[in-house]
Amino acid sequence: MSRSVHVPVGIFDSLRYGFAQVATVPTPFGDVVYVSGQVAWDADQNVVGTGDIGRQLSKSLENLSVALASVGAKLDQVGALRLYIKQSHLHEGKAISGALKAAFGDNPPCTTWIGVPSLAKDEFLIEVEPSAVFLARNG
Repeated sequence: MSRSVHVPVGIFDSLRYGFAQVATVPTPFGDVVYVSGQVAWDADQNVVGTGDIGRQLSKSLENLSVALASVGAKLDQVGALRLYIKQSHLHEGKAISGALKAAFGDNPPCTTWIGVPSLAKDEFLIEVEPSAVFLARNG
């Protein structure tokens, strides 16, 4: 069984950088879905919400939702998130919590906040990495 790579419409195509946005791995019981860390880039690689960590997290979660939808999954199937937060913005917990509550309401995933010195671009303040999602086979 081998991995299948997916290129979701609506987020940037990462294959030219050597990685997939979404990969599925079949198992006897269904598919395991892996999604790359998501940042506040639009499909044309423009940063959304420059300087605004709450807006960047909202866009990152929107991108995550698009990535998951490309294989028939939803945000509410994510069991855990790792948030990589630029250390200079760790104090913005209120904005981060607000974006998480807006996306997940009263049913949030487990979340680990990790302070990092930098991300792939200096403008990025936060990156969201989801746990794997399992899609059971029907039938």
